[in-house]
Amino acid sequence: MPSPLFADRPAPQPPERGMVDALITQTRRLRGDMDAVRRDAPLDEMDDAQVRWERALCDLAVHQLDDLGAHLGQLKDGLPSAPVESAAAPPSPAVIPGTGRGSLLTRVGSAEWNLLTDEVSWSDELYEIFGRSPGSGPLSLDELPSMLLADDQCLLTAMVTDCLVDGKPIDGEFRIVRAGDGAVRTLHMMGEPVLDADGCTASMWAVLRDISALRRTQRAVREKQDSLELHRHLARTERKMAVQLQEAVLPSWRGAAPLPAGGALDLAAYYLPSASGELVGGDWYDAMELADGQSLLTVGGLTGHGVSATSSMAMLLGALRGMALAGVRPGVLMGHLNQLLGTSSAHPSLGSAVCCQYDPETRLLTWAQAGHPAPLLFRDGRGRALTPPQGVLLGATTGTAYEQAEVTLREGDLLLLHTDGLSRRSTTDVESRNRLLALAPRFADTRSARECVRLVLEEFGETEREDDACVLIARIDERPGR
Repeated sequence: MPSPLFADRPAPQPPERGMVDALITQTRRLRGDMDAVRRDAPLDEMDDAQVRWERALCDLAVHQLDDLGAHLGQLKDGLPSAPVESAAAPPSPAVIPGTGRGSLLTRVGSAEWNLLTDEVSWSDELYEIFGRSPGSGPLSLDELPSMLLADDQCLLTAMVTDCLVDGKPIDGEFRIVRAGDGAVRTLHMMGEPVLDADGCTASMWAVLRDISALRRTQRAVREKQDSLELHRHLARTERKMAVQLQEAVLPSWRGAAPLPAGGALDLAAYYLPSASGELVGGDWYDAMELADGQSLLTVGGLTGHGVSATSSMAMLLGALRGMALAGVRPGVLMGHLNQLLGTSSAHPSLGSAVCCQYDPETRLLTWAQAGHPAPLLFRDGRGRALTPPQGVLLGATTGTAYEQAEVTLREGDLLLLHTDGLSRRSTTDVESRNRLLALAPRFADTRSARECVRLVLEEFGETEREDDACVLIARIDERPGR
């Protein structure tokens, strides 16, 4: 059925066949590219809000490209055939994906209501959309609202009235209940009045399109986008809380911080965030003077990120400080921390740590470790890792004993403690240890622990770390009173 027009509006010229063919080719090419994008999507990460949103956008784009291809196919089929210059068979019509029953082509139907003769004509596609058999006949404008949901009936009545009385084009959506299966479908209706020679409305024509699938896809995109925004908001909120908790628990000093014990140790430390800055973990460092004049040095870290990791770290570090002040030795202290992490944490996790007690009178360093990289000792321009005593990860098993080791330090020695996230390959400390040991000649030329930390930052500061990390450096100065 040709599309009627206003009497005072000239009919547009039909598009050239070559132009339509070019558009169909471009649409098919875009459709193929979108299929490739969908195939490359990481299906194993569909639980990620960002991936779900991107997948929904791809589905929406594919749906709209399919719709465009179907409409272009209809347009091409409706064009007049090109003149035949030879006896060869004419080219076959363009094959558009999904032209079978229930496809995109059956989602568009047309209708005309003649106000002078009360005749109504529907296309076969429109019968299919409404779920009616052609034998039951088309619906008049008075009968049409009965197929709509009650909430949409007034909308359709208003659009038809404005079209017939005021000559306004129809462009709106409404929902129908299909006959037979009772399915609710969303239709988009576009129509115009047809005027007679006197300028009066003689009939009304309309094109109705079933956009149910399109609207479902758009709703899915909105839902995924809302879910993504909520996920991002929660992540930002959790990160802010984790950072605040971390800043409240870790020592207030950054960089250099000599202990009050007569300047026996020159200390400097630094916290290195992950490359993205979004992952706030449970790494810690601390140094404090104990009641008997000794000094506590410790670094460690817990598995996991966010508030759960930082809250567990806060609990563990608080217990460590309390037991150290009470005079508990490093080996026994590690055993208590292991028991605490395994039984008291609301979010079970594993941890590693090293705990050192330094006596400035004897320069004796007593230390224990729990599955952690051993401290590095630098002396006379050379560096080595201390031989670690036995100790398993914190939280791995209960009732385990942790051994202690002792080493006598000298004036000018440099002790470096670090967590295992300095390098990009944070699953092992071998790379980090070797790179740190290679700094020994440069450490020998420094005059303070702070300068040594600066060298570490130059070596690892630009590393694309997968996790956060801490480094603590202690330089052995003269004994107190000398």
